Amino acid sequence: MKRILALVDDVYEDLELWAPKIRIEEEGWKVVVAGPEAGVVYSGKHGYPCRSDAAIADMRADDFDALLLPGGFAPDKLRRDPHILAMTRAFDQAGKLIAFICHAGWIPVSAGILKGRRATGTVGIKDDLVNAGAIWIDEALVVDGNLLSSRTPRDLHLFGKGIVDWLKA
Repeated sequence: MKRILALVDDVYEDLELWAPKIRIEEEGWKVVVAGPEAGVVYSGKHGYPCRSDAAIADMRADDFDALLLPGGFAPDKLRRDPHILAMTRAFDQAGKLIAFICHAGWIPVSAGILKGRRATGTVGIKDDLVNAGAIWIDEALVVDGNLLSSRTPRDLHLFGKGIVDWLKA
């Protein structure tokens, strides 16, 4: 069974966590939602709650097949955590899927894994992606090796499908 790690904190983008999480679970795979603390309820931008299954500090890339990074404003806070950045680099170095959408591109930016790689995100972080060395593509779904990215919630149908297709390949 595939295991996917999803990160959450307050002001996450509700749909960008729940839509791919549900799609992944439809495949019978396990999604572990980790927040700064285990068992805490985090509130989305639109008020939808998410209780974390685990603490981010206890998570290791070796235990998962993929990393799911929802957007919202949570990624701006999460990217300040050195453990998250090291873990993101470990997923990348292992060639494991890193799926990010909208503002979640801030985490790969801060992890320093985007130089020379194609990626997308909301136009609001286009400059951040480009300044981190990414080749910004304005498309609903961009796949570059183990990096899979989408722009906004309107792209979720392709984002979720892309995650599943990548993990099945």
